[in-house]
Amino acid sequence: MKKIISSIMMIMIMSIAVTGCGKSDEEKVTFVLDWTPNTNHTGVYVALENGYFAEAGLDVEIIQPADGTAEQLVASGTAQFGISYQENVTFARAQGMPLVSIAAVIQHNTSGFMSFKDEGITSPLDFAGKKYGGWGTDVETTTVRHLIKTSGGDPGSVDIVTMGSADFFAAADAGEIDFAWVFEGWTLMEARIRGLEVNYFAMIEYSDIFDYYTPVIITSEDTIEKNDGMVGRFMKAVAKGYEFSIANPQEAAAILLKHAPELNADLVLKSQEFLAGKYTDDADYWGMQKTLVWETYAEWLLENGFIDEMINVEEAFTNAYLQ
Repeated sequence: MKKIISSIMMIMIMSIAVTGCGKSDEEKVTFVLDWTPNTNHTGVYVALENGYFAEAGLDVEIIQPADGTAEQLVASGTAQFGISYQENVTFARAQGMPLVSIAAVIQHNTSGFMSFKDEGITSPLDFAGKKYGGWGTDVETTTVRHLIKTSGGDPGSVDIVTMGSADFFAAADAGEIDFAWVFEGWTLMEARIRGLEVNYFAMIEYSDIFDYYTPVIITSEDTIEKNDGMVGRFMKAVAKGYEFSIANPQEAAAILLKHAPELNADLVLKSQEFLAGKYTDDADYWGMQKTLVWETYAEWLLENGFIDEMINVEEAFTNAYLQ
C-alpha cells in the first residue's frame, strides 16, 4: 500500500514540475519594430495579447530599434524577426546581407503625397516650384523626380528639403515645406481627425513601379536554416493575429493601445479600420508576395544606380510559411 501511495505522490510531483516549467519551455524570440508602435504592427501585438505565440510555444519580446536598424539586428541574430520594407531588403541583399521577407504586412503601397489644400497640389505636375519635405535619402529624391518626369513635368523644378522625422503639420504650418510623402493610413487619417483641409494622392496612381511591399516581416537565412520549424510556428501565430485584426479592427485597436498607450486613440481606431481592408486586399491570403512586384522595383533600383547588379528575387522573399 505504501509503495502505491509513494508512486502516486511521485507521479503528482512530476506532473506539478512539468506544469510549473511550461513558461520556461517556451522558445524565446525577439521581434524588432522598424519604428515606434503603429497600426502596421497590430497583428503582432494581437498575436502576443491573444496568446497565439504562447500556443505556438514561443515567448516573444517586441522591441524598438535602439542600437542599429531592424535589418542589422535581424541579420546579426540579435533579433530573429523584424519589420522592414521591400526597398531595404533589396539593398541588404545587394550588399550580401541575407535577409528574407516572409510576409507582406499590407498588400499594396498605401503611401502618397499630402499637402494643405491651398497649395493646389493634386498631381506630380503641381510639384513644380514647391518644397518637398523628405527623410533625406537619395532614393526618395529620385522617386519624386521620376514621378514628375513621367507626368510630363520638369524633374528639376521641385525644391527638396530634408526634414527627417519632423512633424508634417508643424513643418507645413511654418512654411518650411509644401508637401510630403506620407502613409494614408496614418498621417492622412490624422489630418482628417484634426479637420484639416488637405490634398492627397497615392503614388501608385501614377506608376506601378512603386506598388512595392511596405512594410514586410523579415528574418534571416541563418534563422531559417537553423530553426525552420520555429519560423513556421511564429508566422502561423502572426498570420492569425493579422486575420483577427482584419475581422475585428476595433478590438485590435484596443489591443495596440494597451501595449502603446501613448498613441492617439482616435487615430489608432481610424487607422485600424482603414487597414482592415488593406492588409490582404486582393491577395489570396494575408502576407502573400509576388515575384513580379519584387522584380519590377528591383529593376528600377538597378536602372537608377541604387544597386550594382540585379538580386535573385526568389531568394529575397518566400510565401512558404503562409500556405
